[in-house]
Amino acid sequence: MVSALFILVVLAVLGAALASISVRQQRGSAGEFNALRAYQSARAGMEWGAYSVLMPAPPASPATDTPPACFPATDLAMSGELAGFVASVTCVRTGPVTDGDVSKTFYQLQATACNVPVAGSCATTPASPASTYVERRLSWTVSR
Repeated sequence: MVSALFILVVLAVLGAALASISVRQQRGSAGEFNALRAYQSARAGMEWGAYSVLMPAPPASPATDTPPACFPATDLAMSGELAGFVASVTCVRTGPVTDGDVSKTFYQLQATACNVPVAGSCATTPASPASTYVERRLSWTVSR
């Protein structure tokens, strides 16, 4: 009787340990999946920003072909598989810089993507983020 009770207690402890390990693994896997979604959201924000500064509306005449100004800080709500994520995109323009007869304008783009935006923006990190909070930042420099 004592040995049967001992075996039941040991099996119960083993079962609880396996359940705990399984829950931790599932949380880790979900965290990795959300980290990938945050990266893809930031990447989508960077693509949007690069398109905005590299492909502006055509000028009224070729003589007025000046590089476009930066867009204002923009928050993009994702949809589809990335629903629930927001990418906050900023731009800083430098130039035009002239080297000989070549003139280039540089744009420093930064996208921050997160799954729990504060007031619809990822520009500020929550004061006490939840354990499921993920954030990714990407930065590109593009020239025109």
